[in-house]
Amino acid sequence: MVNYWLAKQEPTGPRGYNFSKLEKEKKTVWDGVHNNLALKHIRNMKKSDQVLFYHTGTERQVVGIMTITTNPYSNPKEKEQRFVVVDVKFKKRLKNPVTLQEMKKQKKFKDWELLRISRLSVMPVPKLIWNEIIKMSQK
Repeated sequence: MVNYWLAKQEPTGPRGYNFSKLEKEKKTVWDGVHNNLALKHIRNMKKSDQVLFYHTGTERQVVGIMTITTNPYSNPKEKEQRFVVVDVKFKKRLKNPVTLQEMKKQKKFKDWELLRISRLSVMPVPKLIWNEIIKMSQK
């Protein structure tokens, strides 16, 4: 069974990484996560799961979809084993980005972590919400 996730990334600046760069590179290691709850979510990811790529900062919008290509593993760049990463690859760009403002207008999204825990960088996406975001991106 495939699970669905959302992963946030600052698209600009010295530590930024955006969806266009992933599209060009085709794949990357999703690293740099240190929040305990976000790390717990990464530990629950598995190969083939689907991930919404969310640009933070001034954009605040879902821009594309990635596929997880590995199960979680310890980040080789970190000393502590608890810092885990997954490898991801570009899947597709959304026809139209879906903004945080648009998502806030959806009653069915009100209890979702994206709206409740704004600083959380990795979170599960319930299938109902995933389908709604994909539908919203088609408009």
